[in-house]
Amino acid sequence: MRLFRRGPRRDPRDAPRDRAFSFFSVDEAAYFRARVREAFAERGLEVTLYESAVVDNAGRQFGLGNLAAVCHNDRRGPRAWGELARRHAAMVLRTVDGPSALDTLPPAQIRAQLYPRVISGEGLDAENFGYARSVAPGLYELLALDLPESVMMLTDEALSRLGETDRLRERAMDNLRELPIEGRETVRDDNGMRFEVVVGDSFYTASRVLALESLIRQTTGQQLTADGALVAMPFRHQLAFHVIRDASVLPSLTGMTMFAASGYEDTPGAISPYVYWWRGGTITQLSEKEEDGDGLRVVVDEDFQEVLERLVARQEPPEG
Repeated sequence: MRLFRRGPRRDPRDAPRDRAFSFFSVDEAAYFRARVREAFAERGLEVTLYESAVVDNAGRQFGLGNLAAVCHNDRRGPRAWGELARRHAAMVLRTVDGPSALDTLPPAQIRAQLYPRVISGEGLDAENFGYARSVAPGLYELLALDLPESVMMLTDEALSRLGETDRLRERAMDNLRELPIEGRETVRDDNGMRFEVVVGDSFYTASRVLALESLIRQTTGQQLTADGALVAMPFRHQLAFHVIRDASVLPSLTGMTMFAASGYEDTPGAISPYVYWWRGGTITQLSEKEEDGDGLRVVVDEDFQEVLERLVARQEPPEG
């Protein structure tokens, strides 16, 4: 018996990369798209392939970003991509061809399955999601209906059928706070870095940043200080935070910057590669891409700089 198994064979990183999905080589991307076309054809639907989506004869467009990331991260490698594509096509077509959940579910059940969801603003359709609330630079909050096989992002039209948006959001926030903690890990090192990571299969794990105070009480039993916390939401199944109490905020900020960038890359449901400062419900971005696009840097405003200087001064021994 072999104790160690090699990972699936993939093209080397120096092979020419696909323009839409850089984690695939050109050849891998062609193989992936061929499996997608086959999967839809098996369901009786001929589709036209584009770089990041397929379009059927009725003009319906199905994005491939999440499926591509799922395939890339599957440890079985390309041999599993056909199976994953077939499963994805079946789920998507069941969702779009079946009756709308808004027509079949009773109002009480709809409210019970309503959640707020934080998403990246890239590709946000402002025409259909005019109610979207800005959470932080480039991040928005929408309302979603949680279904057994999918998540239904609710448009302006859908919300108009359900009632007043503010009341629907209040109920969605209550539902978010009641979600169980699926998993929690502590990341630390000898230099003082320490932050907590909440993980889970729920599509709303990262969105719990909207209820950060209650989440921190649930996970640590602590209360947030007036200085707030560092937070990062690399992708939908992960939320990292560091409660700001002392000078450990500095190594923690550095560690979380690398953590967020790494977690964001090549993952389904990607949200943000950046670290943010949460204080009193306001979320301020602290990291950003370098001007040359290579790497990240930390940029702080006067308010956060004052917090850092105060906490560092408190830790330093008095002179003399």
